[in-house]
Amino acid sequence: MLKKIEQIKTIFAYKNSSNLGNFAILKADFFSAKINAELANKLQPVVGYYPLINLEQLSQYPLGTFGKEYADHMQANHLNPLNISPELDDVAKRNVFALRYVVTHDIFHVLLGFDTTYAGEIGVLAFGAAQNYSNSLKISLWLAKILYPIFAPQQIKEIFANLKKGKELGETADVLLGYRFEEHWLDPIDQLKQNLGLLAKSTTN
Repeated sequence: MLKKIEQIKTIFAYKNSSNLGNFAILKADFFSAKINAELANKLQPVVGYYPLINLEQLSQYPLGTFGKEYADHMQANHLNPLNISPELDDVAKRNVFALRYVVTHDIFHVLLGFDTTYAGEIGVLAFGAAQNYSNSLKISLWLAKILYPIFAPQQIKEIFANLKKGKELGETADVLLGYRFEEHWLDPIDQLKQNLGLLAKSTTN
């Protein structure tokens, strides 16, 4: 019990800091977000892998590159990368699902073509659930199907269109959570989408 209380104190300490990446990974770890056992081996290449993402540097990359598209998305939506501090290395190595799901969330927004509205968020969530990353994502998607149309009734059409699109992309693409996206910032984004099996479906409804 005391351990849980200390975890909660640490989580809220990071929530009130400028490092929301630490807050996000600790929160996911606290709520026992874990990868499905059959996919654990596919995440071995990214155990403890969390290179610093520098938006200023990425914004200088050539037009059409993955890094430039990612930086533009983050800056347009006033978002900062969810970077993880070295002091949380033990959590990063112990709970690789929490680590990579946190770090790559906005990356998936860019690669899947979903914005940051409720409709966009459910598209990313549907993709992760269809990739069978974690049972917790499937529960979250079930709740989102109920709540998001209530929260944003003006987006109902887009919510269900993105739900379908995210599910289709997740079912057809390889398991992507174990991919080292951060080593491909200079790749043309369309080529990267094609390599990952996302390009053909990403332009359809």
